[in-house]
Amino acid sequence: MKTRLSFVFAVVLCGCSLDVGDLNNPSTEELTGEPTVASVKAAAVGLIVGHRLDRGTYNGYVAMLGLLGREVYNFDVASDPRFVAEMLKGAGLDSGSPRFGGNFWVQPYRNIRNANTLLGATDKVQLPEADRQALRGFAHTMMALDFEVLVDTRDTNGAAIDVAGDTPGPIRCKGAVLTHIADLLDDADAELAGAGDAFPFDLPPGFAGFDTPATFRAFNRGVAARIAIARGEHNAALSALGASFLSADPADPALDRGVWLDFGAGAGDTPNTLSNPNLYAHPSLVEQAEEGDARVARKIREVAGDESDPEGSAEDTDRAGNAAQLTSRYKFTMYPSPSAPLPLLRNEELILLRAEANVGLGRIDEAAADLNFIREHSGALPPREDLTAENIVDELLRQRRYSLVFEGGHSWIDARRFDRFDTLPLANDSHVVHPRYPLPVAEVDAREGNITCVE
Repeated sequence: MKTRLSFVFAVVLCGCSLDVGDLNNPSTEELTGEPTVASVKAAAVGLIVGHRLDRGTYNGYVAMLGLLGREVYNFDVASDPRFVAEMLKGAGLDSGSPRFGGNFWVQPYRNIRNANTLLGATDKVQLPEADRQALRGFAHTMMALDFEVLVDTRDTNGAAIDVAGDTPGPIRCKGAVLTHIADLLDDADAELAGAGDAFPFDLPPGFAGFDTPATFRAFNRGVAARIAIARGEHNAALSALGASFLSADPADPALDRGVWLDFGAGAGDTPNTLSNPNLYAHPSLVEQAEEGDARVARKIREVAGDESDPEGSAEDTDRAGNAAQLTSRYKFTMYPSPSAPLPLLRNEELILLRAEANVGLGRIDEAAADLNFIREHSGALPPREDLTAENIVDELLRQRRYSLVFEGGHSWIDARRFDRFDTLPLANDSHVVHPRYPLPVAEVDAREGNITCVE
């Protein structure tokens, strides 16, 4: 079993090409042999490239988790019926399909291995200690983001966290994975505190305002707050938010301030394909919206045509679409081109995280203040004066659904966290909400079926 596990993880976590050229992907041999300062710096930027690979594609993290959470439909069933038959129906996700139920496993672990390789190389090159600390803090933060993808998709199925060596450790339960992520973020925070005034490498434009160790720490603390919420650690979430970039200034709401992933259509770059013509906004987003909610007008447009047109009309970007007895005449406008950026964490989410932490602590007035801030400054809606302990979770989930829609599978993850899958709109009785992704069949086979998670 040990040999088989080593082989599988050698394939999965090999630090393979990211298809972006040598600039952002120095070879593993170079980094483990005689790394240079230039190769270490390039590898650091490569972690961003690796993290975005499966995020902004039309069958990637945002789109597929959006399918599960009924934020989006993918009507490309002519080329692959699994966009409906597997993602919205059936007994469970197929662990043997690498682009469907077996997805979001190989790439996160590949990037985690790349981060571990970078950390080893950082210790070998001649760098000021402040630069070394900056690289460590950045790498550990990016590792945490990749582990977050694993736990968000696998949930209670767990994931391996001891993957630094050739032989991976056991599958750990969800709580252990979340603790590991929190520890990575805390380690990174301490390392960034010991860094200098600047990173020894240039971050892309989407990190503007968070491109120094000091400002990147604020992003790190925001991610730490999100993990604390997932752990049910509400006081810890508030503490992390206090060190983040959260701002709720009515004069300058700055809801979009944050860290964004950059995309491009140039040679060797990764395009954002969330504007794929087969992707349609779930009709419930419009039908269930509060009248006058500016987020609907800002993020969704109605297209022409009749949903009863023959299947395949989804290929026309200006036509209503239908497939497999599903229809929609709404399109997202959030990602209008292949170079449109995709948010990793925005101020709007931080405000909502603070509201959730206060809900968890029974501080209803404080939570209501933040939810009303979002209503007014994001939704252009009047504040609610009737929020109580009995209805505030409903309001929290509504505000999160409309504020964070089509950004990171939040509706699905939120419904699972609050045990409210029954609130997600199903088109008919044959549809279901799959609660989590299975471990990929290759992983199960390599472990000879021994995949019961351990604490």
